[in-house]
Amino acid sequence: MTTTSGGDSASPLRRDGRQSRDLRPITIQRGFTRTSPGSVLMRAGETVVLCTASVELTLPPWMRDQNRGWVTAEYNMLPGSTAPRKSRERSGKVDGRTTEIQRLIGRSLRSIVDLTALGPRQITVDCDVLQADGGTRTLSITGGFIALVEAVRSLPPLEGVPPRPVFLSSVAAVSLGLVAGRLLLDLDYSEDSRAEVDSNVVMTGAGEFVEVQGTAEGRPFTRAQLDAQLELAAEGIAQLQTRQREALGADWPAELA
Repeated sequence: MTTTSGGDSASPLRRDGRQSRDLRPITIQRGFTRTSPGSVLMRAGETVVLCTASVELTLPPWMRDQNRGWVTAEYNMLPGSTAPRKSRERSGKVDGRTTEIQRLIGRSLRSIVDLTALGPRQITVDCDVLQADGGTRTLSITGGFIALVEAVRSLPPLEGVPPRPVFLSSVAAVSLGLVAGRLLLDLDYSEDSRAEVDSNVVMTGAGEFVEVQGTAEGRPFTRAQLDAQLELAAEGIAQLQTRQREALGADWPAELA
């Protein structure tokens, strides 16, 4: 299952043959593992991420007196996901980048969940990068939502509690940036590593922003350039949300119809 976004025939091709407004080819493989109620293998170009969602009936200690659930995330780049080999992160020795990314994924997924409707259960979404070529955090969010939907679908009803919709919206994310003066969508590593502006945008299916991360790696950027980035990000995320819906099919949350 692959897709690309619409192209802009007026702009020169990128290294992989895409136009500036094109997403990388997306492949979504659900049910990749049998041991988690939610699992999906996501591929965007040469970036590959495995997202799994696990359910626990216990909550973190600080939540045990609260009548709601919790959604959290962990992110990891496997040693063979990059060249040269990335050292394995041991327990208690998570680097700052990993911490920042897994907090972003968790915030993004919680933004579209009614935690009270979820009930006193915790869902952990694990995003493991098998191969990295840019956009690992954004692909983790996009795939993490699919795994989360599968996990929620597996939950039994809460005893004595009328069922309520768990999902408030969908969520997806995309990277983009200015490279050699051109605004490009869904950067691979060769583009990201030389971008003058590097951004990640997270949005809901309702078109609301969850997070906007934008950094001038070279010279500062203008308000007009920021607006152009947000417009292009919304275009790309709309395509990703279509792919999420296609992948989930009949499992797409009824409340989001």
